[in-house]
Amino acid sequence: MRLYDLNEFFKLSSVLNYNLSAAALNRQNVLMFITADKPLDDDPRRHQEYILILLDALEYLFAAYRKKRRRLGPMAVLHPLRATILFARSAERLNYLNLISVMFHDVLEDIRPQDFADINWREMETRLYALLERMPSGDEAVLLQRLEALTKLDGESYYAYIGRLLEDARRIPDVVLIKLADRLDNTLDMRVDIQDPMEGVDFFENIFQILFVRNFPGYQPDLSHPMSSPLNGAKRLYQLFKNAVLLSLIRQHPVDADRVRLKTLFDAVAEASLSEAQRTLLHLMGYHFREVTEQRRLLLEAMEYCYSGRGSVATKPGSGQDLDGLFAGYFGPLQSGERNRRLARLYQDKPLMMQACIAFITIFLSFLNDASFFVEGISTRGISPR
Repeated sequence: MRLYDLNEFFKLSSVLNYNLSAAALNRQNVLMFITADKPLDDDPRRHQEYILILLDALEYLFAAYRKKRRRLGPMAVLHPLRATILFARSAERLNYLNLISVMFHDVLEDIRPQDFADINWREMETRLYALLERMPSGDEAVLLQRLEALTKLDGESYYAYIGRLLEDARRIPDVVLIKLADRLDNTLDMRVDIQDPMEGVDFFENIFQILFVRNFPGYQPDLSHPMSSPLNGAKRLYQLFKNAVLLSLIRQHPVDADRVRLKTLFDAVAEASLSEAQRTLLHLMGYHFREVTEQRRLLLEAMEYCYSGRGSVATKPGSGQDLDGLFAGYFGPLQSGERNRRLARLYQDKPLMMQACIAFITIFLSFLNDASFFVEGISTRGISPR
């Protein structure tokens, strides 16, 4: 499967959801889907030992997440399972410790004793300790190091968190691969649809027609406007911003991870982000800002801005260009309350949202085109507008 393909992601979610909804949960089926029958070790005996450990990990995961839901409503356990599958699909050979690390990457943040009855929490702790004791000597410590690196601390900014993770990656480089798989799933998991809204739609043909064909009536979606979602267009753009931060910091702080897998997952996050920016722009043009003349004006303004190089820099606001200050002004605030207020304001400004989509499209294309590209002004300290 192409790791960034939204339709494949929907199929993946459906298969997992079907198995998780069964009256008798079959951990073996889920594990077979994760590993795709790839061996966990060349020694059949050790392979079987690792299978049993992963089955215990799945049992703990199902118990820990059974009452939790994702922001859009699906079962929360789908996220670590899908991230593990995406991670596994990026590798020729599997390592059980890597798989369990992805499965548990959010456990220290998500699973708290106050969310469970005392007896249930004690049962889960007993199950977890038994799982850790079953692991080969030394692997428990490695797993805990990885989970601590992957856990965002209370009060820690996203920039500082990624900076700390990249610092830890000097000792444990696989945490970068795990974080990319996590962000890939989060990027794909922003829609609950039957199929990709861009299925059968040529994005760049529509842009060409707006720019060059005088009698083009404009992009016209086949479906009526979808129902409102807890994750609106501005919040989706914020998720793309987080990806731009992660990819920029990885480029600025290289780690000694498996180069092939790093490129595979890095490019998959960039491709998924690129497609989501295109979907959001088409949505805006098809439902909210349909005047083709104005669309052309916005596209041309954004083209000049991005081609000048300003689209790949976190700029200061106030120069008369609408895109100036986009990162610092709307996505950059560290306090979530203030950031949500800025995002709500952005959501009301559909022309700026359209231009922001174009800026993100050029940014993620630049990541794919140039192995040294990153957005200037992004650092582990935050946004430093130029």
